[in-house]
Amino acid sequence: MFIAKVVGSLVSTQKVETMVGRKLLVIEPYRLDAETRSQLHTTGRTLVAVDTMGAGENEFVLVVQGSSARMSAETKNLPVDAVIIGIVDAVSVDKKNIKLNA
Repeated sequence: MFIAKVVGSLVSTQKVETMVGRKLLVIEPYRLDAETRSQLHTTGRTLVAVDTMGAGENEFVLVVQGSSARMSAETKNLPVDAVIIGIVDAVSVDKKNIKLNA
């Protein structure tokens, strides 16, 4: 699992039948600042994830990839590699709250 920020959405009118009606979001993975360990920073890459939580743009989300992405009831047997499984409310590391730069 990893934390990502929703940075956009993707619309695809032509897709396999099992993906019809699935909300697709563009996400940007984030990582903990190695020096200060006080905030999250982008990894500089993006990917597309299926949204199972109703996430919106600029929200931080919890994402799973690979076979784990197909283990929920909503995504079982879907041709997906990344799924949003939660919306992040807060993060703490070393007993300190981490700033979420939304």
